[in-house]
Amino acid sequence: MADYTLLDYHERSKHRLNQYAPGPGRLDWANQPNPFRRYEGAPRIELPLLADDLETRYDALRRGRMPAPRAFDLDSFAILFELSLGISAWKAYGETTWALRCNPSSGNLHPTEGYLATGAVPGLAAGVYHYLSCDHVLEHRGEWEGPVKLRGFVIGLASVSWREAWKYGMRAFRYCQHDCGHAIAAVSYAASALGWRSRLLAATSDAEIVALLGLDRDAAAETEAPDCLLWISADNSPPAELPPAPPRWHGTANRLSSDHVEWKDIDEVHRLAGKPRPGHQGAGWNPVAHETAGEPVRDLSAAQIFRQRRSAVAFDGSTSIGADAFFAMLDATLPRSATPPWCAWPWAAEVHPAILVHRVESLDPGLYVLVRSPDALAPLKASLRPDWLWHKIGPPELPLYLLIPHDLRGSARLVCCHQDIAADSCYALGMLAHYDIAANDPWRYRTLYWECGMLGQVLYLEAEAAGIRATGIGCFFDDEMHALLGLRGHAWQSLYHFTAGGAVDDARLTTLPAYPFARAAMRGST
Repeated sequence: MADYTLLDYHERSKHRLNQYAPGPGRLDWANQPNPFRRYEGAPRIELPLLADDLETRYDALRRGRMPAPRAFDLDSFAILFELSLGISAWKAYGETTWALRCNPSSGNLHPTEGYLATGAVPGLAAGVYHYLSCDHVLEHRGEWEGPVKLRGFVIGLASVSWREAWKYGMRAFRYCQHDCGHAIAAVSYAASALGWRSRLLAATSDAEIVALLGLDRDAAAETEAPDCLLWISADNSPPAELPPAPPRWHGTANRLSSDHVEWKDIDEVHRLAGKPRPGHQGAGWNPVAHETAGEPVRDLSAAQIFRQRRSAVAFDGSTSIGADAFFAMLDATLPRSATPPWCAWPWAAEVHPAILVHRVESLDPGLYVLVRSPDALAPLKASLRPDWLWHKIGPPELPLYLLIPHDLRGSARLVCCHQDIAADSCYALGMLAHYDIAANDPWRYRTLYWECGMLGQVLYLEAEAAGIRATGIGCFFDDEMHALLGLRGHAWQSLYHFTAGGAVDDARLTTLPAYPFARAAMRGST
């Protein structure tokens, strides 16, 4: 594909009113990828189920009030994985069952794989481990020859693009990046609930991630594309040099499907958005100074909120929320250096929600914009329609602006691929990303989607705390959203849509426990 550019992929992967992005055409159910990667032959370390013992409250976390840090040991690692990448429930319909997880995924296909790289801690030997969520175990993949001393540990994330491409075709790359962002936020929230600090390692290259996690060691299995590494510590201390790649490896990755469809556009965008090693840890940014405004409707434990998060499949078209609750939800999306998940984010805010308000008490239905960085206000004003009102709305510290009061339920439905869920909600939104940064640093194309996914994870949890439910929307007509806002060119692009409201549950589905077995704490060293 000579002269193929990042913009080519972005344009070719857009849904349009007269044509959806290239997809598989039909679903080959017999060839659906296995949602669980296993490393056959790798030693397995069973993790205890201890999240119910965690006393941290969700409202404390959203205000940046972390508990005292727990010790690094097997029990604490078990809670971290259970509440971030673990299964939250099983659903059943007839003879069919499927798993839900704390980290959401487009189509529940879960391309994201999680890894742990750690020095020796009580109950766990030093090494690189793969987390297998369905069994709640760590698979010991890499082993170092000598002692490895770290002041913290590393969580690694990687994506199996084929899991998404099987259903969504070319647009799968986008969804993998969304899911990575959700996973980054889920890990950051769970780490904070344990009293730990998290930080995305901005200076680590794709090649370094591949080497550390052993992602290039199973040529016969589906490729796992490197996403990112998160450094977790008890005192916010920066990491020393990362340990070298382990010289000894265990286990062989299972093959997820017998057949595959090649998507050359996805291969090309992986190449174009590959991450070299930057010469910096991330740009400086100015976090919001004030504490999160408002209180959640439900004062629940962090563990309960993390595990009850669900993606709504329909809304009732009548539920409304109070303006204070709405403002509090939006306020939680503002970057704060002491509050998860933004404590993990090393860059300035580059994504700003354009919100179609339908049913918020004491607030006019209409189009609003939340400007998450003061530096973005002037460029957004210059890029959107010149006749928008830009009336400041809500608490003084919340950078929310009314563009036009109007009933936009029909527009929301149209933009989101004619889906009623976008109109029957309390609000729907599109996430406007500063696409120009990818023109200068192509690998930042991925981080724009990650930031969108993190925003989505915050809004999921805030919706649960507010007594409603939410869902991310990956199917939308990109340029119809741009036309609604009066955008031209590519400086700002809508990369993810989201909606929240009163959920309508499907009574035909049965909910089953996440883990039918129960494991007590298993202490000791291995």
